[in-house]
Amino acid sequence: MRLRHIPGAEEQIAESSYVIQNPQENKGRWAQVFGNANPVVIEVGMGKGKFLMELAASNPDINYVGIEMYSSVLLKAIQKRKGMDLPNLWFLRIDARALADVFAPGEVSTIYLNFSDPWPKDRHAKRRLTSPEFMAVYDKILKAQGTVEFKTDNRGLFDYSLESVPKAGWTIKLQTFDLHHSPYAEGNVMTEYETKFSAEGKPICKLIAQRTA
Repeated sequence: MRLRHIPGAEEQIAESSYVIQNPQENKGRWAQVFGNANPVVIEVGMGKGKFLMELAASNPDINYVGIEMYSSVLLKAIQKRKGMDLPNLWFLRIDARALADVFAPGEVSTIYLNFSDPWPKDRHAKRRLTSPEFMAVYDKILKAQGTVEFKTDNRGLFDYSLESVPKAGWTIKLQTFDLHHSPYAEGNVMTEYETKFSAEGKPICKLIAQRTA
């Protein structure tokens, strides 16, 4: 997917009070960043932020961190958040491969992966956020019973994930090929893409993975 660059996006991100500029300095001390010992939950590839902002507003006793690599996308999330009182939400502009440089072992309770880039070509499989390479990164920061929750409309990526996640040493605790018509639909918070795709009648796939004991 080609993203249109927004002139000045990097400068606005650098000046934003919603973005932590040097997140590596907070490794192992996110409780101090938030000012409490509440669970820390992250979304990798948060897009415009609708999903995390709704969760943060509904769950003040949980701390959220949105991870977005693309400056033009992150800027839209910053703009969307303006005027919202969400002390339990921070944004980071980093590559997900650097998560273990930002969070200490066991510091994260849940990782959300929503509508990630499918990287359909085989030679790009390592870039998929449910690849064994990325699952190994998540393993470094999740607490013992932590989970990875993944949603997508791309059946090919989901089928790949159903194979790659167990190969990486994780157990799939829940899976559905049609989330919105399943028992797991209750309480589901939709992303921008999910709202669009479900309106088009596309089924949404979901899995929840946990380390194999």
